[in-house]
Amino acid sequence: LDGRGHVGNFLQTVLKKCENLPEDTGICVIQSFEPVPLYSNLSDLGFEHLTEKVSDNEYRAYFYRTKSIGKTTAVKVPLHPAALANLGKTDKALGKIASQFWQLVWNKEDPAIDQKTKYLLSLANAVGAGRHRQATRELVKAYFAGVTVNELDELFSLFVWNQGIGHFASEIGHSQLFSAYQLIKRLQGEGKSRDEVMAQLIEKFGESNPDVSVLESQ
Repeated sequence: LDGRGHVGNFLQTVLKKCENLPEDTGICVIQSFEPVPLYSNLSDLGFEHLTEKVSDNEYRAYFYRTKSIGKTTAVKVPLHPAALANLGKTDKALGKIASQFWQLVWNKEDPAIDQKTKYLLSLANAVGAGRHRQATRELVKAYFAGVTVNELDELFSLFVWNQGIGHFASEIGHSQLFSAYQLIKRLQGEGKSRDEVMAQLIEKFGESNPDVSVLESQ
């Protein structure tokens, strides 16, 4: 699969293709930067990989399936960093640097900060910068990672404290971020399971939502 110049969510294209591959088969993915986000996702599906740098603008990642792990078993973090591909389209060297930086921050071995806390920190930083699109994505991922309603209640109270009642009422209270937070509270209050809540979060605040998506417009 050649991802160079691909329009749309190339990561999802690769995952869909690989989910149906039998054991002892593989696939080659070509990109203009090292496709780091694929490594952990395909590892969850039972793939090992070897990456070859052909040139500064071409990487070939060979994925080989050693065991078959189905969609119901594999753990997939929602809302993948698809926007990294846009950096590569702007400047291939920049795309490579961004991919390596993502690997360092989000896929570090033995991290000192657990993943849920990283998502919450990233969420709070995004709110502080006024980036509610990013904040909503981090909220969905934080819930996937196990954040509780009580933790979210305290976090949103901190937003009021740090940014003021007026700002919260006019900017945050009408945002997709706040709507996603309230959806979690309502569904959990109705006794829905985390999986059921997660399914509705993805349906309403996934890549199909133009206020949340980072994919290139078709």
